[in-house]
Amino acid sequence: MKSTVKQFLRINLFFFTAFFSSHAAAVGQTFENTISIFNGISLEGWNVHPVSTKDLWKVESGLIIGGDGTSKIPENTYLYTEEVYEDFELRCLFRLTGDEATGLINSGIQYRSAVVNNNMVGYQADIGNGYWGDIYDEHRRGKLVGGDLSTLKHILSESGWNSYTIRCKGNFHEIFINGVKTAEYEEKDPNVPKSGLIGLQLHSGGNAKIEFRDLTITRLNGN
Repeated sequence: MKSTVKQFLRINLFFFTAFFSSHAAAVGQTFENTISIFNGISLEGWNVHPVSTKDLWKVESGLIIGGDGTSKIPENTYLYTEEVYEDFELRCLFRLTGDEATGLINSGIQYRSAVVNNNMVGYQADIGNGYWGDIYDEHRRGKLVGGDLSTLKHILSESGWNSYTIRCKGNFHEIFINGVKTAEYEEKDPNVPKSGLIGLQLHSGGNAKIEFRDLTITRLNGN
């Protein structure tokens, strides 16, 4: 009996060790190229479009902040990286606040984007009531995929902190809020660029305030 127990324990220990060894290896492969794209103290490495809206963005207490929550946003404004990314997984925390009685309270995360003819053009993972988890194509084709909120609605904090994950590899896009996949999209137009800037949008209209923290990006396949 004791021999049988020892054999059982040895077998299970083997599978336990093998599982966690392979899991650790997989995690190491996934995150070995992960970097922070926000230094927590300044907007070094970021630009604003249009330049006239530069005063709407600041860093405070380790947060990137757009808007102040009291003044109306006069026009769409974007804080975007100097660096270009192709295949990646972007992760961050965000919080959107504002009084919807004053106008549209909306934000989003641009990716594979570029400033073209004075417009920010590219994909956007949307943020805000009526738009949560949508994949939008800013200044190009409009909404591509509507966000599935059937699960997310139970855990979404509309005016509190939430997490966003954007995974983009080749033509395939996936976005997650609080770990729940809201949308996926396969790009079939070969003329749409497969690389571009990461940007943080603040939409015009109401007295919106958007905050971001812990922005990291993992390059997939070194791209």
